Amino acid sequence: MNNKLRNRLLALVCLLVFLGGGIALYYSNWLIQKPFGIVLFISDGLTSSTLTASRLYEGGADHRLSLESLPHLALLSTYAHDYAVPDDASAATALATGQKVNRHALSMDINNTPLPSLADLAHARGRSVGLITNSYLISPGLAAFFAKTSSSLDSSSIAAQLVDQPVADVFLGGGAGDFLPLDSNGRRKDGRDLFWEMRQNGYEIIRTRSELENTPLWRTPKVFGVFAMDEMAFPDEVQSRAGQPTLAEMVRQAIQLLQYNRKGYLLVVDSSLMDSAARRNEGERMLRCMGELDKAVATALQYAGDTALIVVTAKQAIGGLRLNGYPFRRDKGVSLIGTNTQGIPSLTWSTGPGATDGPSSWPASSALGVAEDVLALGSGPGSETLSGLQDNTVVFKILESKL
Repeated sequence: MNNKLRNRLLALVCLLVFLGGGIALYYSNWLIQKPFGIVLFISDGLTSSTLTASRLYEGGADHRLSLESLPHLALLSTYAHDYAVPDDASAATALATGQKVNRHALSMDINNTPLPSLADLAHARGRSVGLITNSYLISPGLAAFFAKTSSSLDSSSIAAQLVDQPVADVFLGGGAGDFLPLDSNGRRKDGRDLFWEMRQNGYEIIRTRSELENTPLWRTPKVFGVFAMDEMAFPDEVQSRAGQPTLAEMVRQAIQLLQYNRKGYLLVVDSSLMDSAARRNEGERMLRCMGELDKAVATALQYAGDTALIVVTAKQAIGGLRLNGYPFRRDKGVSLIGTNTQGIPSLTWSTGPGATDGPSSWPASSALGVAEDVLALGSGPGSETLSGLQDNTVVFKILESKL
């Protein structure tokens, strides 16, 4: 073989090695490390005790929830900047921005400087964004991703921020009264009709389950779906739920709508009805809401695909729900409610108003937050970071690195 031919072969080998290395680098850094779909589920009270009670309620001791199939698990501390036990606004902000803030603050640091949220960053990087809740759209669990305010109680301002600078392509939830003026049976005192303004912003307004189901999936979505004047109905409120989509149905439709974007999407799902049930000491309702969350997680696993990054966690622990006594291994559903075979209530709370299916040990008009770490479960690229005891700000770090 002459030198000329040998040099050509050597150059060809070097070129193939270079191309192969470049393709491998692209594949590892983009196709694997940057997942197309990123889904974050947020709830309240996702602790080991509630998870166990929910598992038994759904199917008995041998049952496994869909979210328990997620391979990575961590315990998260949830303290705020100023309190050891957070409120829902400061806890949601830690997940949304990776920063510890004061009580009642939504994506606003201790110096009242606005903080970029995961939704802001995803939108800026070209991803489509969806924000879903089964409570009020302005509830702190969701508002931390689009609003900047030092007072999570300023509902009028939070709703206006959603409309004035919409960071998401798809909004789905309840709380229509926060977007309508008083003369339209709403709660706004400034006279603004934010539904009309969202329509002017190019959003399709959806008010019923059937309208959501019939939303075309073939076009670029800008959807504003509000299905109740206040929070959406609980799972057992059958008549009220007739025209409302379930959390799983909203997740399915949102993923299908957001998938048009070749740069991928971020979907945040806030299961805030669990908070409402816990604050009222409605134990069975809370367990049913956990079942709704689990069905929504199963839907995300099905429609987002195996390569999506999915994280399920909680803002805080509320009320201190416990399942007491010694139920039989196959006991489930209503057999776990009421007085158990030991003659004591099966479900109890540490604080709150008390309820027929869950009395509290210390009466209060509303259940208080509990000093208890919450669970975080995940699958997909980056979720392997969830291990051991960590702070809740790790959720932001994981998701932000994959946007």
